[in-house]
Amino acid sequence: MEGQSSQRSTSSNYDIVIVGAGPVGLMLSTCLARWGYRIKHIDNRAEPTPTGRADGIQPRSLDLLRNMGLKSAIMAHNPARVFEVAFWDPPKNGKGIVRTGTWASCPSFIDARYPFTTLLHQGRIERVFISDLEKNGVQIQRPWTIKDFKSNGTSDSEYPVEVHLEHVDGTHRETVRAKYLFSGEGARSSVRDKLGIKITHKDPITHVWGVIDGVVNTDFPDIKMKCTIHSEHGSIMVIPREDNMVRLYIQIASSTDPDWSPRKTATAEEVQASAKKILHPYLIEWERVEWYSVYPIGQGISDKYTIDHRVFLGGDACHTHSPKAGQGMNTAFLDALNLAWKIHAVETGFADRAILTTYEAERKDVAETLLSFDNKYAKLFSQRPPAAKEVQAASEQTNAQTEDNEFVKTFKEGCEFTSGYGVAYKPNALNWSPVHRAKSPLINPKGTKLRTGRIMINADVTRVVDANVVHLEQEVPLNGSFRIYVFAGKPSVTRKALKDFASHLGGKKSFYSSYLRPDIDSVSHHERHNPHSLFFTLCTVFAARRDQIEIVRDVPNPLARYRDHIYADDRWDRRVLDANAAAHAKMGLDQERGGVVVVRPDGYVGIVTSLAEGSGTVDALNEYFGAFCTKKLGDTMAQL
Repeated sequence: MEGQSSQRSTSSNYDIVIVGAGPVGLMLSTCLARWGYRIKHIDNRAEPTPTGRADGIQPRSLDLLRNMGLKSAIMAHNPARVFEVAFWDPPKNGKGIVRTGTWASCPSFIDARYPFTTLLHQGRIERVFISDLEKNGVQIQRPWTIKDFKSNGTSDSEYPVEVHLEHVDGTHRETVRAKYLFSGEGARSSVRDKLGIKITHKDPITHVWGVIDGVVNTDFPDIKMKCTIHSEHGSIMVIPREDNMVRLYIQIASSTDPDWSPRKTATAEEVQASAKKILHPYLIEWERVEWYSVYPIGQGISDKYTIDHRVFLGGDACHTHSPKAGQGMNTAFLDALNLAWKIHAVETGFADRAILTTYEAERKDVAETLLSFDNKYAKLFSQRPPAAKEVQAASEQTNAQTEDNEFVKTFKEGCEFTSGYGVAYKPNALNWSPVHRAKSPLINPKGTKLRTGRIMINADVTRVVDANVVHLEQEVPLNGSFRIYVFAGKPSVTRKALKDFASHLGGKKSFYSSYLRPDIDSVSHHERHNPHSLFFTLCTVFAARRDQIEIVRDVPNPLARYRDHIYADDRWDRRVLDANAAAHAKMGLDQERGGVVVVRPDGYVGIVTSLAEGSGTVDALNEYFGAFCTKKLGDTMAQL
């Protein structure tokens, strides 16, 4: 979309201006567009990514895409799926390479719905998001760029950011005002430079990599698997792709080389020749090359993600690292998701503006962990090929009582982190800890396996209204709401506790009643997720068979209104073989007395409490939400 005149005479107001239509910008834009925000989204490219760039979607990201209803569109492209990683190294005697072992890409000790990495060209992933944006009235304005901006709340407190935009050919200009500005421009972020934010490089060693995508003809037996190949001639990482393609990463130079130059390059033909040497005695020829690039990789992290909590950075504008672990796109998705729901909570009047400070705190800490892991991961691959017995140990060992050697430990930590399930947010107002202002003795009941700041554990349950077996963690879509899971235990044991909980939810100053929908009286009978409040969805899970549950008899209002979110915990799970109520057991909640789990809109656990008779459970949740919500919650004194 181009400007209609060389200079717009009037300013337009937007909720947010997003610069860059890569993964981080598209995820942020998609979330906010679905939630009704007015967005100006620009990109300096004339079209989406045509070839190359990021391609790996990790298991946790696939969960997220499913929760957004986008997974099926991505899987329709028939992407490659990596279930195992193969290691090839020089044999003890002789030349060439031999397979020294394999391990699962996402081992069984990680409770993943999709225990594989999905490989698909970034442009196709971008187009899935773009299609969704168009359904919600957002068009990417191409090819436009940002020329300047000013953030000043004194001149316009509602739209404090003035943004100057320009068509890349300089023929059209536009000035807009916005509540927020977001840079998803990548490593060369002009917004970051304008803010004066520096990049700190974690490791002085820089590598120059060649990457080549194409269709090959080879007798190498593991070409359809992810492989790390070491030989006397160098190292390669093999990544299978869609449409019979394969990606090869080949290190061309390192800053430790005597003749090091960050501008060192190589032609596609030279990289192909190197690959042929490394793969010997196997043969490889290219039928076609789709994309080729040479680029330096250094591990850097932005000193700040924002200055004033109006202008934000995300994705590669904040952190750069090697492509080996396949984390770039996945980290970008979670950067955007983290910021999106917090902006939404603030702009809808639900949460204090102070929660925006947790974006940098949470996501920068994850980036620091990523860079540390990436450094260790890269050295593990380049310095020491694993012995076959260690690969086997890493693949098979799941007993926590057995002491791991350093390699197995690195593998386990690495797999959890790279899958996305190892992301852990530290304590703050959103993630309860003993220093949180919520002090109820009902919080963090003994035995719970849920950790605040970590993703909620997967569980299968049976939906009572239609007898469908469902994935509990997927039942509430990504809609900006907190998910309140009431694990109601055994109905005969918790009947009074559940009735008291429901009654106190209806209290005038409860966290729930304080944020009811203004249109509550006209909400459709068919509204599943938010019939009472746009900020909460209530789910009730009984430790009973479905045929033992009667909603009218067993579920008090307002819980009963969420009839599509009432479940029987009656599915067997191999991870808790002897449990009568597997979902309760996996969460570490009493199978008779249950408990309450609050999950943030992005799927991370905020707080866990007991389900107790009286007002105590709701009082505890009032304390929790009161730490960051805009209204005073609960009574001055807790009810007895």
